[in-house]
Amino acid sequence: MSRKSALAVLVAGCTLLPTTSWAASDADCAAQWESADGNADGVLTGPEADRYLAYYRVRAHTTPVDGRITRQDFMTACKSDVFMAKAPEPGAPLKGANSFTEGQAKDRILAAGLTGVSSLAKDGDGIWRASAIKDGKSVKVAVDFKGNVVSQ
Repeated sequence: MSRKSALAVLVAGCTLLPTTSWAASDADCAAQWESADGNADGVLTGPEADRYLAYYRVRAHTTPVDGRITRQDFMTACKSDVFMAKAPEPGAPLKGANSFTEGQAKDRILAAGLTGVSSLAKDGDGIWRASAIKDGKSVKVAVDFKGNVVSQ
C-alpha cells in the first residue's frame, strides 16, 4: 500500500469516529429524574434520594447539605456522569486488600440500585459481603477492592 493510500485510509477512519461526548444527554437525565422522583414533588428526599446521595459520595462530589436533591442539582450531576453506573469487571468480586470502610462499601451497594443493606462484613479475601434487596427480592451482594458490586 502506498503512503498516500495509507494516509487516505487513516483520515477516512478518523472521520468516522464519533465526536460526541460520553456525558448523559438532557433527555436521558430527564428520564432518569422522572423515574427517581416517584412522588413527583420536584425534590428527592429520604428513600428516593438514598441511591443518588450514595453516588455523590462514591464520586467524591459535593453532597447536598440537607440531603435533598433538587431537579436542577440532579440534572447538573447527571450531565456530569455522577450517576453513571459502572459494569463490574469480569471475574468480580476480585480478591485483594480492600481499603473501603463499611460506609464506603454500603454506598457502592446503594449506588448500584440495591436497598435494605444488612449484615455487611468484610471476609478473609478482602471482599465486603452483605444481604440486600434487588427488584423486591433478597440477594447476596459483594463489593471488592476495586469497587465492583456484584449480586448473587
